[in-house]
Amino acid sequence: MTTSNPMPLRLYLIRHGETEWTISRQHTGRTDIPLTPQGEEEARELAPRIRSIPFSHVLTSPLKRARRTCELLGLDDLAELEPDLAEWDYGDYEGRRSADIREGRPSWNLFRDGTPRGESPAQISNRADRVIARLRGLDGDVALFSHGHFGRVLAVRWIGLSVEQAQHFLLATASLSVLCYEHNRTDQPAIALWNSSAHEFDQIPNQGAGDTGPMNERAIERWENEGGEAPQQVAHRGGCDAACEGTGA
Repeated sequence: MTTSNPMPLRLYLIRHGETEWTISRQHTGRTDIPLTPQGEEEARELAPRIRSIPFSHVLTSPLKRARRTCELLGLDDLAELEPDLAEWDYGDYEGRRSADIREGRPSWNLFRDGTPRGESPAQISNRADRVIARLRGLDGDVALFSHGHFGRVLAVRWIGLSVEQAQHFLLATASLSVLCYEHNRTDQPAIALWNSSAHEFDQIPNQGAGDTGPMNERAIERWENEGGEAPQQVAHRGGCDAACEGTGA
């Protein structure tokens, strides 16, 4: 008798495509709004990146922007709804922009302070940990369709960091990230790929050392489009070394 070893767990985290509120920079938690036509096109363009992957499981947030992204990537037939993959509950800050919130609370930081009558950092951390506990019981390639802020929290909790550290992990619409284990050891969780869009990183292998200007300019533009506030000196040199949170969706 021969036995086969299970395939090591590898998580493909996919943020949904653009919505009207990602354009307007409004916090989009439980508001169930659809993708824009551009958001649908973003999802279609991402599809070839995962077409050949034999997913053992597909889990998606129940919100329509995540479910539609899953459908456009051709994985809806395998999908299972996972309520814990839903976006952060922003409570009183739902539909508001970070810039407007900071007019009354200049030092406010979602990942440190949470939101009034919404989820606290401790609550969102516990929710991410529940997802991770479930995922650790699976094997093979697993697709996760989720949202901007929750996806960032899931990533930092995967590698054992606090929720506050998620402010340093930018996550664009229709992006692909890969979480795994280094050397397939469950005590060494790792991030193999982060925030990769369908086209953004195509030129990296052909660039010379340090030639990351075009890539970083695109990252800055995406960051600011989602409510981030890039310091002027960072934008000028085409870097992205400050930590600001954009609006989730």
